Amino acid sequence: MRNCLPDLFDAQPDLLFQLVTMLNPSVLQGNGVPVYSVLQEPGNFVITFPRSYHGGFNLGLNCAEAVNFAPADWLPYGGSGAELYQLYRKAAVLSHEELLCAVAKSDWDSKVSAYLRKELLRIYTKERTWRERLWKSGITRSSPMSPRKSPEFVGTEEDPTCIICKQYLYLSAVVCRCRPSSFVCLEHWEHLCECKSRKLRLLYRHTLAELADLVLIVDKHALEEVPQSDGLQRNISCSNELNALKKKVKGAHVTRAQLAEQWLLRSCKTLQSPFSGDAYTNLLKEAEQFLWAGSEMDSVRDMVENLTEAQKCAQRIRDCLSKIENWSSGGDFEKVSLNRVKKLLSFDPVPCNEPGYLKLKDCAEEASLLVQDIDAALSTCSKIDELELLYSRACSSPIQVKQSEKLSQKISSVKVWIDSARKVISDKCPAAIEVDILYKLKSEILELQVQVQETEMIFDLVSLAESCQDRCRSVLNGSVTLKDVEVLLQEMESFSVNIPELRLLKQYQIDVSLWIARFNDIMTNVHQREDQQNVIDELNSILEDGQSLKIQVDELPLVKIELKKACCREKALKACDTKMALDFLQQLFAEAVVLQIEREEIFLSLSRELAGALRWEERAKDILARKAQMSEFEDLIRMSEDIVAIMPSLGDVKAAISVAKSWLNNTKPFLESDFSGSSTSCSLLKLGDLKELISQSRFLKITLEQQSLLEKVLDKCTEWQHDAYSLLQDVECLYGDTDIGDGRSNGLISKIEHLVNLLESARKAGLSLGLDFPEIPKLQNACSRLQWCNKVLSFCCLIPPYEDVESLMDIAEHLSIMHSSGNLLSSLIFGAKWLKNVSEVISAPVKFKACKLTDAEEMLAEYQGISISFPMIVAQLTDATCKYRLWQEQVHQFFSLELGERSWSQIMQLKEHGNASFFTCAELDMVLSEVEKVEKWKQRCMDAVANFAGDENSLLCALHKIKESLDRSLYVYEKSQGCEGVCLCMCCTNGSEDWDFLTCSTCKDSYHLQCIGYRNHAEEVYVCSYCELLVGGSIPHNGGGVLRHNVKYSDLKLLSELVSIDENFCVRIEERDILQQIVDQAYACKKCLTEIVDFEMHYYDKDQFSAVSIKLTTALKAIGMAGVYDHQSYCDLERALARYSWRFRVARLLDALEKGLEKPSIQQIQWHLKEGEAMNILREDHFRLKLSELKDIGLQWADCAKKVAADSGALGLDGVYELIAEGESLPVCLKKELELLRARSMLHCICRKPFDERSMIACGQCGEWYHIKCVKLVSPPKVYICAACMPGTKNLVSTLEPLDHERSTYAKFVEPKTPSPRHTKPRIGLKKSESSLSQKMLKIKNSSIFDHPSDIDCLWWRNRKPFRRAAKKRSEFDSLSSFFHRQQ
Repeated sequence: MRNCLPDLFDAQPDLLFQLVTMLNPSVLQGNGVPVYSVLQEPGNFVITFPRSYHGGFNLGLNCAEAVNFAPADWLPYGGSGAELYQLYRKAAVLSHEELLCAVAKSDWDSKVSAYLRKELLRIYTKERTWRERLWKSGITRSSPMSPRKSPEFVGTEEDPTCIICKQYLYLSAVVCRCRPSSFVCLEHWEHLCECKSRKLRLLYRHTLAELADLVLIVDKHALEEVPQSDGLQRNISCSNELNALKKKVKGAHVTRAQLAEQWLLRSCKTLQSPFSGDAYTNLLKEAEQFLWAGSEMDSVRDMVENLTEAQKCAQRIRDCLSKIENWSSGGDFEKVSLNRVKKLLSFDPVPCNEPGYLKLKDCAEEASLLVQDIDAALSTCSKIDELELLYSRACSSPIQVKQSEKLSQKISSVKVWIDSARKVISDKCPAAIEVDILYKLKSEILELQVQVQETEMIFDLVSLAESCQDRCRSVLNGSVTLKDVEVLLQEMESFSVNIPELRLLKQYQIDVSLWIARFNDIMTNVHQREDQQNVIDELNSILEDGQSLKIQVDELPLVKIELKKACCREKALKACDTKMALDFLQQLFAEAVVLQIEREEIFLSLSRELAGALRWEERAKDILARKAQMSEFEDLIRMSEDIVAIMPSLGDVKAAISVAKSWLNNTKPFLESDFSGSSTSCSLLKLGDLKELISQSRFLKITLEQQSLLEKVLDKCTEWQHDAYSLLQDVECLYGDTDIGDGRSNGLISKIEHLVNLLESARKAGLSLGLDFPEIPKLQNACSRLQWCNKVLSFCCLIPPYEDVESLMDIAEHLSIMHSSGNLLSSLIFGAKWLKNVSEVISAPVKFKACKLTDAEEMLAEYQGISISFPMIVAQLTDATCKYRLWQEQVHQFFSLELGERSWSQIMQLKEHGNASFFTCAELDMVLSEVEKVEKWKQRCMDAVANFAGDENSLLCALHKIKESLDRSLYVYEKSQGCEGVCLCMCCTNGSEDWDFLTCSTCKDSYHLQCIGYRNHAEEVYVCSYCELLVGGSIPHNGGGVLRHNVKYSDLKLLSELVSIDENFCVRIEERDILQQIVDQAYACKKCLTEIVDFEMHYYDKDQFSAVSIKLTTALKAIGMAGVYDHQSYCDLERALARYSWRFRVARLLDALEKGLEKPSIQQIQWHLKEGEAMNILREDHFRLKLSELKDIGLQWADCAKKVAADSGALGLDGVYELIAEGESLPVCLKKELELLRARSMLHCICRKPFDERSMIACGQCGEWYHIKCVKLVSPPKVYICAACMPGTKNLVSTLEPLDHERSTYAKFVEPKTPSPRHTKPRIGLKKSESSLSQKMLKIKNSSIFDHPSDIDCLWWRNRKPFRRAAKKRSEFDSLSSFFHRQQ
């Protein structure tokens, strides 16, 4: 791919990583690259192995998933890929070193060990080599990398990346103090900054010893699988030889092992000497150059750990002593804890020789004695004075002990307790002291274990309170009376302790007193109150409260008795207001007698109402027992309204009256005398309902006279049912009659009509009774069947329409006659079915599919077996059968004739007669098939020539028009070959010679004035549109000509298919012969057009250009006139016209060049060549050869011009001027390259060089450009004035805007930067334009000596630096005339 696309790889070396370029697979195969293709179906997996490129295309909507997975054998490929990423400086997805280390530290199987061992050994060797190079280069400072936040994950992007190669720095990195945020890998350490190597620092995550251990662990696992493999162990062991690595130190070469040994000796001496912080720090810094190495430096690492631990220990001891001394001197400092001091003194042996160790040990022993004294005081019952003395000792000690805090807490707690006890003892008010406070004080003093005077007084109060509590509890637990409680409360009235039980007894005594007062208030005039419900509620509340009292009261039984009396009075009041049941009133009065309140006024009134109710109840039972009249029942109802009690028999009386009235309402419809004879079945009464009413009347408890009337109605209904049954029997007898005939000779029709009248009369009589008799539908059905039979018999003497027969069969289906038994009905049904089949045959051309002739003959044979006669319809069917036999003979005669004797009109007449008959047969199908075949062919022809059909819509006329157009087209081709012909118009199909003609002055063809719309033919010379088109060199937009482009022609391919259709028509078709002639003529026109296109394709010379133009004009005219369209011919002509247009434009371009009017640009030439190649213009073509020559000349000079323009002044001005003159004389316009050369010839600065990549600055007055280095500027100022504009000064900088202090000191304190390979400073913008510069140039008008008319001379003048100085005036210019020239 690099060989095929070298330019792309030069511009973008990492092109393969961008996934934007793809080579043709054939190119890959040609270079030995295997290429495979696969069609991936749904559910398939395609695996691509490492170092293989793949590409795909979707053949529709697609949803795919790609997954990257790495088995063990991928690790070597991953390593090579990481090296490529580093080479091309492309950011990696993850660190390959991190992945290897993570895999080596995790669980892996034997399949991984072979690949993992190889990769680990590679990175170990690479890391060892580069670390040693850095050590030899002077980078001795090193430190481990900071730990990662998520070490268990791979690819978290926590590691820094190299600013040069963009790779993750997992194992090691190099950093400098000048750029602490920038890191580089070991290979690019020289590109980090400009600082010396001793200022750089090596950062490493693992030492070489740790990496070697990882390699050996993997190798050990591999040796278990393959015991004979021991090469890796020997390779790792060879690292001991690296100790001989030497570098120059202070003028002598020493090895790293020697340096390490020297450092170890100095470290041992330092540990034995008194501690010095600077010495330890220097040793640790020197050790950094050994810590990253392998296992040979383990002794150095151990010593570093000892030095670090000793340094930390000494520093801690000094910190403790410093705090102790500062506190002892009276400063406000924090004490040192005893535990910290003991931890520092616990080292055995001491890691360093620190002088303050013994002093710190003495302080610790003194603090330990104090701790022992405090523990002894806290564990015994001491006095408060002793505790305070110990606390003062602890406060004066410089070391903080935990026991002092406990001692302080105990002293403060004792003082608080003493204050609380004294307050309790001094308070003498009754119930002022809570008993819980006393118990709390007692428990606290027992816990504190301190001797104080107030302890005994508190214990006495506690014993008195406990005695009082015991007495109160004994009273509460036993049966308490009000008197006992009052005695106890009087005794304990002045006690100062608040006892909860005593307080509870006081509350009980108050509750009892209030309850007794409430009961006395309720009992005042309780029997005279009308709101007995309120009395009940109050007594219930009193009773509930009394039962909840803790002290016994004597009034509680009286409350229960009064509650029962109040309830009884409440029931009596309700009985007076509303009606109650008689049993309830009797029970209520008996309850009042028991409570001895029956003499009260309310109960006396209740006894009188109870006596009246008992008398009414006895009378009601008597009436119900003897089945009385309706009036007696109504009297009882009226009497019950004045009684307050609810009578038990009142419901039975009302139920009897309700049942009787309901029965009377149900009998009203049956007792009405007027029934309409037209009542429908839904409004008729049910006979079963009448019988049900008569049976219900026997169970009524009231005597009624409507019972006898209903029995009379039932007798009438029974008599009608008997008459209807006899009529139905007569109808069944008629159904059994076998003598049918035509129905008139034997009187069958008259019998049916008589029975129909009787059935109608009986049905009307049944409906007049108003009952729904089951015989009525039977009478109706029998009447309908007899009427249907009469209808069938009426068809015997006429030919009925098919609709009447079909209606008759529908009625039979509706009346269920089709499956009836009986001779009469079955014979009539069979005859009706036969009649329907015959009617379908007769009505076939209109309504049904025609039947076969054999079916009609079978119907005539079937007629002999029916018992009903249909003479007229049988005669019609027989006549139709004979006529159809005659038509079949005519068809056979037609097809027996020769093909030339068969006419289209004869077969169409046979088709009409066959479609008009009742029947169908094979002859009719044959006639219809032949007619349909011819009509389809004609329709296809008509569709193909529809645009020529016109208003008459005739196929024959359309074909004649197309043939005439092809005749005219052939005439055009023959005329171009020198044949003489008639004068025809070239733009229409009208051959009329009466219209005026106009002749084209170029091609000499004639056109109707009316067709072209031309008016001024007498004044101007006429040129037809075809000639104008080809003279202009433009390509027509369609192949049908410019005057006939709106006509839609017939397709030649379709017409050829219509002619060649292999169908054997039974008749001769005139249109087919004409169509054959049209196709032959169209192919003749196509042949002529092909000859013209071939002639145009193979001409090369310029002299044949006019001949091709004439032939293409002829082809355009002929195709425009022809009525047939051939796609291939049109495409060939369009390509030929396109080639002609290309040659015409190229000829015009070359002609303008020869006449010196205009030079073509190189872009125009290349575009014309590209267009000609796309049109398949042959290489030996005259115009293509000319363009290729111009292209080669122009490109050769342009390449030379570009090289000169970019040579930074290597070529002299004379050579540049010669090259410009050569470019101006070329036959190709190269404007861009000439401008580059003119810009190249302009010289600037004191070095007189053209513009280049170096930084430049423009003068603020004259606009001349100067290199910053040439004028020795340290930094670019804001405004620059050159020395030519201000003589006597050098690089003078304008002081209009003074620079600030930071800008003036920028060059001194600039930070070292990494040199960038592509860094270039932008050119400072031009202050004044070149046009203004030319306006300041001095001109001498009247000096012909210095006139230089050529462009070269103008360039020569422009490269002489003009005097644009305005600061210094000159009085004479004659001496400077050699420097002034006129600008052309």
